[in-house]
Amino acid sequence: QAVVDFERLGEHAAAFKGHDVGFCCLGTTRAKAGADGFVRVDRDYVAQAAELARAGGCKHFVLQSSRGANAQSRFLYLRVKGEVENLVQAVGFDRCTILRPAVLLCKRQESRPLEWITQQFLGVVARVCPTAYSVPVETVARAMVACVLQPGEGKVKVLENGAIHELGKA
Repeated sequence: QAVVDFERLGEHAAAFKGHDVGFCCLGTTRAKAGADGFVRVDRDYVAQAAELARAGGCKHFVLQSSRGANAQSRFLYLRVKGEVENLVQAVGFDRCTILRPAVLLCKRQESRPLEWITQQFLGVVARVCPTAYSVPVETVARAMVACVLQPGEGKVKVLENGAIHELGKA
């Protein structure tokens, strides 16, 4: 395990060498980092990490993005997620898998009351429509690993929430 300073990511290029697969789940919130900080973490750091991984020999990059990601969106969150998807694809990996989960169901150490209420509601909805609006983080993690173990189906594969649920059952 290597600890890197994302503000000086280029100085840590050695940490990205010699890996066949790269997994990226990096992200923050606008509330925590401000708009500029959110863009720096969710787009710039991720794109730079992808470039370093490719330069270090990575063949398959797996990116956790978001449902609704769209570089043309009026909403900052969805626009940044769409932009980073485009940037990562442009790096030129042999394979690139992008996962677009809906609301992530997880336990957090920090307090986010509105998110907690949303998760409680979506947890109930998930009992009726399990793939509609949410996905447990464990399911996303299993899907990320499973997509690497399957034979490649093209250069870029985008998995929406339903496909993440299916793959995450493996």
